[in-house]
Order: sequence, then structure tokens, then C-alpha cells
Amino acid sequence: MSKIINLEDSLDIRVAVVGCGYWGKNLVRAFSEIGNLYALSDTNTNLANELSNKYMVKNELFENLLASNDIGAVAIATPAITHYKLARAALMSGKDVFVEKPIALNIDDAEELVKIATENNKILMVGHLLQYHPGFLKLKEMVSSGKLGELQYIYSNRLNLGKFRKEENILWSFAPHDVSMILNLFESLPERVTAIGSTYLQSKIADVTTTHLQFPNGKNAHIYVSWLHPYKEQKLVVIGNKGMAVFDDGRDWGEKLSFYAHEVCWNDDLPIPKPAEAEMVKFPISEPLKLEAEHFIESITKRTKPRTDGKEGTMVLSVLDAAEKSMNSKTTIKLC
Repeated sequence: MSKIINLEDSLDIRVAVVGCGYWGKNLVRAFSEIGNLYALSDTNTNLANELSNKYMVKNELFENLLASNDIGAVAIATPAITHYKLARAALMSGKDVFVEKPIALNIDDAEELVKIATENNKILMVGHLLQYHPGFLKLKEMVSSGKLGELQYIYSNRLNLGKFRKEENILWSFAPHDVSMILNLFESLPERVTAIGSTYLQSKIADVTTTHLQFPNGKNAHIYVSWLHPYKEQKLVVIGNKGMAVFDDGRDWGEKLSFYAHEVCWNDDLPIPKPAEAEMVKFPISEPLKLEAEHFIESITKRTKPRTDGKEGTMVLSVLDAAEKSMNSKTTIKLC
């Protein structure tokens, strides 16, 4: 029997956001809007002061946030290279932790974070935002109900011009969202990972990567990401033996999710396609980031496992790590 959340209890959860830059400022806004923002911290003191005044919350050094008994949870949106160190410090200080993707940059560090959270009964949630998108949640519902039949193939394109990074390549910057969604839909890790990357702007920083995932029972997926693309595209295509679905986050809300009841018939041992018109699938409209923030608070209040917990984050990391190794070695990497 699920626990009933008391609104006052959820509002008692006080969150400090660490890192208020490109993405962190959005977390600051989201936690403020749901009534849980208590403090923030950033090494850019001018930015921290500006947001502190705007949202009327404390601006503190990270060490002071960890020492404060008034703060129960920390949301980390700093550069990826710092995620492990800051998340570990927050967990060890007794805070529940939300950390943006990736959970860490190596698997040992991610597994240590999961271990610390488990041993100390702390919530550890990873910011795989698209798993909280109403369009993806509806797609997951369609897959689980059998509307698409048995899943066969998934491909994802995440393309744009910029934002270029110097600390991480396009695989680590763009692909975690797609890996997370694909693992969720197939409900397993891939057996093999093969990836290729191309470097054009900066030495050793891949600008374009293609990753192929081989799953059990002949299921496959591929992920194409690039920040050297003439236009923005965020599209996930899911192929089943009874139908196909497209989650296109670049379209208007009423057109983000479509279903195609395509069929393939056989005539004289030849497959013949029977195309069907696209059916736009309706779902509730709500901001994914706000839903993600609310899920974190709900997990803390109920003491329940987040949808994208530390173990899920580690699974995503293992695929990214295998893809990186595959690019560097120009070989296929076996995962399981």
C-alpha cells in the first residue's frame, strides 16, 4: 500500500542547488516553483548573488550547505567531472542527492555512490530528464500495453549546432538521455556496444558519434548524436511487430508523439508493406523538469526508489563507457 504524501511534509523538504549556470539555473527555477528551494551555491559569485536575490534564498558555499541541518537535499548541476566528488560529499554529510547526468565519469565511482546511498538509506537520483517527459511516459505506456507488439528496433537522433563543450565529447553530452530511454524501453542492458566518432573542432573531442547497441533476442538500437548539424532534431523511433511510434520532441505538443499501425503482408514469399496514416497520440502537457523535481521530492518524502536512481544511472554510464572504449579501440565491446 503506497504512502499518502502530505503536502506540508513535501514542502518541508529543503533543497540546495549546487551549480547555477547553463542548466543549473533551470533547476533553481523548478525547485523554487514547487516550493522546495532553500539555498543555492555557485563558484561564480555574481551569478549566485543574482539568483539568490531573484528567488530570495540563501547563497552559501558548498561546505556550508553540507554543514547545515536546515537542508535535507542537494541538487548538483556542476560540470560532469565534479559530479562524483560533490555527490559523494553530499551523501556522506547525510543529504539526499539529485545529480545531473552523468552520475560520474567512471563506473567504480558510480557504484561507490550507489553503495554509500544504500548503506545510509539516502535517495540518489540521476537527472535523466526525458524519462519524466509526458510524451515518453505515454510511449512507455504504449509499449508496456503491447500496442506496438514485440519491440524489434529503436533508433534515436539528437542533433544540433552547438552547444560545444571542452570538457566532454558529444557522446557524453547528448547521448545519456537516449541511452536512458532505450534501456528503459528494452528493460535490459545491451550485450554488445559498437561506436564510431569523428573529431573536427577540437583534438580528441568527438563532435559526431554513432553508437550501435545489440540486445538479447536480436533486438537492436542505434544512437546518432552531433553538435555539428544544420538544424535541431530530437527524435526517438520505436519499431514493433504490430506498429511503430515516433517521439519527436522538436515538434509542437500536439504532434510530439505519433503512432503508425503499419503492417507487412506476405505475397509469394515477398514482404509487402501496408502503410497506415499517422495517429497523433494525446497525453497531458506538463514541463518535464518540473515533473522531475517533483519526483525527487516525492521519493524523499515516501523514501522510495526514484525512477532514475543511482543503479539506473550506473547502467547508462556502463553503456557510455563501452561506447567510448569502442571508439578508442575501433572494436565491439561486450557488456554481458
